[in-house]
Amino acid sequence: MNFLAHLYLSGGDPEVMVGNFIGDFVKGRSLLQQFNASIVKGIELHRAIDEFTDKHAVVKQSKDRLRPTYRHYAGVIVDVFYDHYLARYWDQYHDQLLPDYAEYAYTTIEAHDAMLPEGVKRMLPYMIRGNWLVHYARIEGINRALTGMSRRTPYESRMDEAANDLQKYFNEFKAEFELFFPELKLHAENFLKSY
Repeated sequence: MNFLAHLYLSGGDPEVMVGNFIGDFVKGRSLLQQFNASIVKGIELHRAIDEFTDKHAVVKQSKDRLRPTYRHYAGVIVDVFYDHYLARYWDQYHDQLLPDYAEYAYTTIEAHDAMLPEGVKRMLPYMIRGNWLVHYARIEGINRALTGMSRRTPYESRMDEAANDLQKYFNEFKAEFELFFPELKLHAENFLKSY
């Protein structure tokens, strides 16, 4: 899953949200030497979400549709596509309006600036300025996100073309997201309860 889903699945603890948000930027296992327990819980939640997503049969269907064109970038693209459906149908998942939620998320992350990894500190101003979380709701926003990612990949990824596949197979990806996401939400909730 991509940024919006990770934030959404964090529950009510702001530090868990920050940990979940920075999860891709933190390596290794000795996390408590670097972060407090709530941030570590968020990082571990991020990893649990990614592991569950990577192994899920429905997500595999989405990836298989893209794999012939985008090869090993198919998973990254599906993560972004699924954020599109979460953003586009946000009112089905959250009581707060998406722009208000995004503002809360940005403010919460910025408030933890001292402990953010360098990669997050470099990315966050662009994310806030471009209001990525809100713009994920539109195909143009997804295209912008994937084009930006394409520029940062070391190999040719063709991710800048993937929004065409989102439009072409919109209903198929939507159906797969709607099957998968409730299971992921339950997995995240159970992780947080049992951690």
